Amino acid sequence: MKKGDLIGGYRIVSEPTNANGGKCIWAFAEKGGGQYFVKRFLEPKRPRDDAADSRSVRIRRQLAREFEDRHRTIMERLRPDARGGGNLVLATDFFHEGSTYYKVTERIDTSSLEKPQTLEPRNKMVLLKTLGNSLQQLHDIDVVHGDLKPLNVLVQRRDGAAFHTAKLIDFDDSYVSGRPPEPDDIAGDSVYGAPEWRRFMQRDESVGPEHLTCAVDVFALGLMTHLYLTGDLPHHDGRYGSPADAVNAGELLDLDTRLSDEMLGLLRAMTTRAPGGRPRVAAFLKALSDPKVCALRHRRPGSSRTKAPADETAAATAAETTKSSGPGVRTSRIKAKNLASAPRPRTATPPPGSTGTESPRDAGDTGSPAAPAAQPAAETPVERTSRVRINLGDRHRRPGSS
Repeated sequence: MKKGDLIGGYRIVSEPTNANGGKCIWAFAEKGGGQYFVKRFLEPKRPRDDAADSRSVRIRRQLAREFEDRHRTIMERLRPDARGGGNLVLATDFFHEGSTYYKVTERIDTSSLEKPQTLEPRNKMVLLKTLGNSLQQLHDIDVVHGDLKPLNVLVQRRDGAAFHTAKLIDFDDSYVSGRPPEPDDIAGDSVYGAPEWRRFMQRDESVGPEHLTCAVDVFALGLMTHLYLTGDLPHHDGRYGSPADAVNAGELLDLDTRLSDEMLGLLRAMTTRAPGGRPRVAAFLKALSDPKVCALRHRRPGSSRTKAPADETAAATAAETTKSSGPGVRTSRIKAKNLASAPRPRTATPPPGSTGTESPRDAGDTGSPAAPAAQPAAETPVERTSRVRINLGDRHRRPGSS
């Protein structure tokens, strides 16, 4: 394939390239006044119909037949005119010339927003919902995208539009849920691959084709959501080559604690090792009902909660504003209910479903060093008093006051 060639009725109008093409070469083309994107597959090669019969030819014919069947099955299920499919960039033609296979889609603007994490929370929410909706359309017909990653998602905003949307592209590696290609033929990206996909690629006998379901895409969607919200993938121990390898080894991915508690719980569930433990895309979309879920919060070190209880906030404020300032400081007795013996804030990422709310901090005496130690909390609420120093400034004593 070269510029100027006529292939399947498509005139190649750009120099073919392998950039980000994997096992393909692609170029732009024209046909009947339309603009197209043509992809030439480097393998498999289809034997000639008149090729002499031999064992190697039979094997090649079988591989070619499976390749054709998979692509035509996906094209039959994913129709370009399907309702709500506006953000799916689907194939319009699939054919072979000689021994080589070609696939065609309409040409689209391939520019993509490089840093989705810079968007405002509402814009992030809309972006993720359009991506989730596209993925749900695939899963509703039992189709696994199979290579979900940022390179296959175009983040764009039409002229005059208020929000960015996600266009899902490249369904060449898609397959029917539970029916993936053989490990030697299956494609994907190890960075975004799911734990079961990695084990399948490594020919782990505990993982069969039936284990590669739509949950594979959910794992990748969890990683991409973290990337779109924070600008980075979840971190993991450097001993492992990918997030999936770390999860397979029993490690928890290190999620960004600036994320909301709801999002932390959702992403923790989406990136769990067991495919059955991951939520469906419908649950992902439901969680994106409020832009606050997509907002980042700067938390105190060692804390993952979003808002302190009212009593704790008051106690912390009092403690920060009542530092001793030497002689002449007056004290006032302020009642404090049930402020003792409360647990410390957690430091770990909250588990799925957690609200992220903890009990108040210990609030013993904040006065002079000579103050007595805090008493153990009673089993029932007991009103007690604590002495808190309050700096009243350099007020003059009234005559006769002590």
